[in-house]
Order: sequence, then structure tokens, then C-alpha cells
Amino acid sequence: QVQLVESGGGLVQAGDSLRLSCAASGRTLSTNAMGWFRQAPGKEREFVAAILWDGSRTYYSDSVKGRFTISRDGAKNTVYLQMNSLKPEDAAVYYCAVKRSPFPPSPFAASSYNFWGQGTQVTVSS
Repeated sequence: QVQLVESGGGLVQAGDSLRLSCAASGRTLSTNAMGWFRQAPGKEREFVAAILWDGSRTYYSDSVKGRFTISRDGAKNTVYLQMNSLKPEDAAVYYCAVKRSPFPPSPFAASSYNFWGQGTQVTVSS
């Protein structure tokens, strides 16, 4: 089992920045990747960003590319999501997740992930 705890959400104005953190504990040795997803009211959960556990590659959705940066601190088993130039449409509950297996290789599908955090709310006012 892997436990994930997100933090760093809050209320900001459009154009501001936030950094989300996701601390992983438990059986993290078999982690292939970690990802961030978000879900706004009435919408499906959508992929935001992912990073391979060895840090060798990152992935972003088109909607956040160039504004968000995912990174990891292996010593702390923590993944970060730096969010800059926030827009009202970025408002959602943000979840981090652990992908155990390298197969399927795509990090974009929520179904590829095995463990999820409880989520942290991000609200962006215009």
C-alpha cells in the first residue's frame, strides 16, 4: 500500500502562483510514475502532469504546458506541482496518484494509477 497526502491548495487570484506537494509513504519502491490530476465540479477527472519516478521524464496536458512544472524530491518521496499564471479554469480539486506498473506506458489515463490522495482544493478568482 502507498499513502499519499496532498497539500498546498488554497484561494488565489488569476495570475498568481501556488505550489502543491504530495508526500508518499508506505511501499513506494515499486513506483513507476506519479501524476497530478484535477476534477472540477460537474467534470471528469483530467490529467494535469506526471513524472517518472526516476525523474527522467515529465508529461503535461496541453492546457497547463508552459505554466505548470512537476518535480520530485526522491529523498523526501515528495512530488511537487508548481502552478504559475493560474487561470479561473484551473480551479479544481487536485489529486496526486501513484502508477506502479510501467505498463501501460501512458501516464495520461487515470485508470493506469493504483493509489490516490484525498485531494486539495485550488480556487482561482478572476
